[in-house]
Amino acid sequence: MPKTTDKLEDFEKSLTQLEQIVNQMESGELGLEESLDQFEKGIKLAKNCQDTLSSAKVRVEKLIEKNGLQQTLLFDENDED
Repeated sequence: MPKTTDKLEDFEKSLTQLEQIVNQMESGELGLEESLDQFEKGIKLAKNCQDTLSSAKVRVEKLIEKNGLQQTLLFDENDED
């Protein structure tokens, strides 16, 4: 199971780096070239995070199917109240 742990750690690191980039860019203190470099890095990090989340979704779907729980429930952000 180390592979899953590594992916989770990579996801957490990528997400933290992405948050730092957003904060830097929102501060308005970066020049144009540095902003573009950070934006490019952020896009790569966001893609890595999305890929990890997509893999997790597939894994969850397989576990649900394997255990006979084939009903798919949609997540609605408004249900969090």
